[in-house]
Amino acid sequence: MQQQGQSDQEKRADTSFFGQPRGLSTLFFTEMWERFSYYGMRAILLYYMYWSVAKGGLGFEPGLAASIMSIYGSLVYLSSVVGGFISDRILGSRRTVFYGGILIMFGHIALSMPLGSIALFVSIVLITLGTGLLKPNISEMVGDLYTEYDNRRDSGFTIFVFGINFGSFISPILVGYLGQHVNFHLGFSLAAIGMFFGLLQYIRGGKKHLPSSSLYASDPLEPEDVKKLSVKVGLGVVVFALILLLMNVMGALNIGNFITLLSVIAVATPIIYFIIIITSKKITSTERSRVIAYIPLFIAAAIFWAIEEQGSSVLALFAANQTNNSLFGFQIPASWYQSLNPFFIMLYTPFFAWLWIKLGKKQPSSPSKFSLGLMIAGLSYLFMVIPVALFGSSAKVSPFWLIGSWAIVEVAELLISPIGLSVTTKLAPKSFESQMMSMWFLADSAAQAVNSQIVKYYTPDNEVRYFTMVAIAAVIVGILLAFLIKPIKKLMEGVN
Repeated sequence: MQQQGQSDQEKRADTSFFGQPRGLSTLFFTEMWERFSYYGMRAILLYYMYWSVAKGGLGFEPGLAASIMSIYGSLVYLSSVVGGFISDRILGSRRTVFYGGILIMFGHIALSMPLGSIALFVSIVLITLGTGLLKPNISEMVGDLYTEYDNRRDSGFTIFVFGINFGSFISPILVGYLGQHVNFHLGFSLAAIGMFFGLLQYIRGGKKHLPSSSLYASDPLEPEDVKKLSVKVGLGVVVFALILLLMNVMGALNIGNFITLLSVIAVATPIIYFIIIITSKKITSTERSRVIAYIPLFIAAAIFWAIEEQGSSVLALFAANQTNNSLFGFQIPASWYQSLNPFFIMLYTPFFAWLWIKLGKKQPSSPSKFSLGLMIAGLSYLFMVIPVALFGSSAKVSPFWLIGSWAIVEVAELLISPIGLSVTTKLAPKSFESQMMSMWFLADSAAQAVNSQIVKYYTPDNEVRYFTMVAIAAVIVGILLAFLIKPIKKLMEGVN
């Protein structure tokens, strides 16, 4: 018989981790180590791909390397759909997260071996699948620690995001230095060790502090569902294979076109998913209204992530090629700038956590936070226009400009990322809990799929136009969202 989780009264009474449930500690440290491994790898992967073979890299073109970085990130979050489904219908969130961590660790081990592009693509497959299993479900378990109307929820997710960013802050410094100043494969090895520590933490704390309900699928597959699922999966594989075969016959099967194909799939997936959830007979009219309210928030989040995620591609190229990285004779590894994102998140998090608790029920609604965050994200790219306009694209400029841009965009992230995680759990229909969390990550996936196409147009000669157009698009959508706050709140049916 399926065991039941904590009662609402027990959840409210559990305040043993800085006023939050004790299970938050387990999930906090597990995700911290997982992010250490992922962002450490990501901090040096772009440079590993486009540095020459003589310098220990793979010798790809910078534009192609940036495009691969973006579609890689897209696939990582696209696979969250699979992770959400496996959790909801087969394994339950706790075991799904564990298996995901195993795959991630082996993905980093593959990169640590000097096997060239073969190891790169094997690693991409393993880490993509592993992160898809882990990411949506560990966040969903955080939501399960609280009742629907627990005012600690947003604060708890903000603390959880702090753990993510603490791991992300340390890893580019350690992995980045080893990768760029010693050996890329040694850096990737350190990322693998980080994931190993995360798994140890998860196993030790999970049995004691996580709800027993996380061991079970919330909507288990019935025997008749297995046959239908097998047919759908098989059909999907055949269609994808036929598309690749057609591309090959037409002489169009190359890395660039393959990335475009994946981009189309990544953008189409959330559209299809919204249709499936909204038309499902398993959800109530109230749940359907809340999912519809989620759509404009999803679009806003996708535009924000398109800007934020370019830190590992566009801004990483700017850091390596157009930033003066010499400090008192020491050459700062360009990968270290990837620590700016989590640094500012950690700097701002205590204020925002305090602010939401202080305001309580008087705090701005989730749509209001999204609107403001999107406009601020646009300003971070307008800030990058200034150094190029002042000094030209060939000059090496002060690190201040990158620092300033990240300082601005991370204000936006604190208004969108933890709030988005929280509102997703609150708006999710009961039968689609983990899969709705997957939808949150699909916003990032769609954003990076678009990035994989547009980052190819980023060149030193085109910088002012590139930064300006992306910034203006974000600001305009943020303003439009501000006018939609009231109808969105009405559709949210009492959720703030």
